[in-house]
Amino acid sequence: MSSDFARVASLSEIPDGSLLGVVTPAGERVCLVNRGGEVSALSDVCTHQAFPISAGQLLDDGTVECVWHGARFDCRSGAVRQGPATDDLPSYEVRVVGDEIHVAARGGAGAER
Repeated sequence: MSSDFARVASLSEIPDGSLLGVVTPAGERVCLVNRGGEVSALSDVCTHQAFPISAGQLLDDGTVECVWHGARFDCRSGAVRQGPATDDLPSYEVRVVGDEIHVAARGGAGAER
């Protein structure tokens, strides 16, 4: 496992269709998304007004909705799908090794998609 990746959670902590807020060893707030068994990771800070994305919900179409003002983002890329947010959420590269979820540090190799 590359040193650019850090273990942040186990698969058992994030059931299908759910979000989980975690903090990397570097102190970055990350929202893990499990959609159909595929885990992705986005910044856990809404680009509209810094509310935790992990407090929101994952919609059936793969959109993550911020519970505060309803901004919506693609669960894989972090692209804005609905305002009031205008800036995309940063995304992180994810590796699942056995039951462990590892996330790349931002700025490291492969950190952003």
